[in-house]
Amino acid sequence: MDLILRAAGRLLGTELSDPVDLGGSRRSSVLRCRTTTGGTVIVKAYAAGPEALRCFSAEAAALSLGSAGPALLGVDPAVPLVVMEDLGEAPSLADVLLGDDPKAAREGLLAWARALGRVAAESVPGRAEFARLAAGFGGGGPTWADEPWLDRSAAALPPLLAGSGIAAPPGLADELARIGTADDDRYTAFTPGDTCPDNNLLTPDGLRLIDFEAATFQSVFLTAAYCRMPFATCWCVFRLPAGLAERIERTYRAEVVPVHPELAEDAVWQAGLRRAVAGWTVHTTVRLLRRADEDQPMHRTRHPVPTVRQLLRHRWETASNLTEFPALARTMELLLNGPARDWRVAPLPEYPAFRG
Repeated sequence: MDLILRAAGRLLGTELSDPVDLGGSRRSSVLRCRTTTGGTVIVKAYAAGPEALRCFSAEAAALSLGSAGPALLGVDPAVPLVVMEDLGEAPSLADVLLGDDPKAAREGLLAWARALGRVAAESVPGRAEFARLAAGFGGGGPTWADEPWLDRSAAALPPLLAGSGIAAPPGLADELARIGTADDDRYTAFTPGDTCPDNNLLTPDGLRLIDFEAATFQSVFLTAAYCRMPFATCWCVFRLPAGLAERIERTYRAEVVPVHPELAEDAVWQAGLRRAVAGWTVHTTVRLLRRADEDQPMHRTRHPVPTVRQLLRHRWETASNLTEFPALARTMELLLNGPARDWRVAPLPEYPAFRG
């Protein structure tokens, strides 16, 4: 702690004190610290190891570009850490979705989609600069853009099915190869990476994105799928009211069409987005299926949250309608009716904010 405070203080030219732990992860620690003038800043320090270093390099590069996140006040690659402006105690998008104000939740979702689309569109000319910054902060190590996560998930699904007593349907291997190419280079743009509801603050000055540990350039379809599913990799997942997901998706799409005009064509948009939904579903299945032996909540402390089985059931039911991937759709049906686990769990309800 003393090392972190001294290093951050040197960057700012002031002494820091009274650190308050705001959480973080196994990769990083986040502290709110007081300056000698009475203000506060956020210090984010990263653990040792290649994964944490990759998170540091991505976040430092993203904040250096001045995307929709907090202002960057300093970077120390030796610790490593970043110092950012403090956005205060603003509620997150997760807070309003789990709250009781449907208007605030609806406006928050639309603001989130708009901000996500805007930062994607504005970033397109900066891809080379982001790569240069990330490589410099990371010492030349692999970036998230180099991570073949879709291919790995696609390769991991068949043996996972076999371990659950399910024979892969004919044609699944070919479809998984197509799904593994969902992150193509035709329509790329910047994303903070982890764009889940708790990583978006609804400040008096508008929505601000936070947490850029997984920032990268990827297919806009993979980001847009967060609007449709909703939230492809998150714990804060419930159903949206009829029509709202479509509004959120249109809001994001309107921001990225000016930089990728072909996305105005419905055939292009729908094909890319449905392939992205398939990719995220495969990824989620591989990531969570082993955790479904005990139907645990998706978050240890936040309530309410879905259980692992509820979330998987919801994803599989959605993907069973992907008619352009018939083998994958059949796989989803086999998983829902598979012999290894009982999936007769309660369906996902709507977000609490919309239940009134």
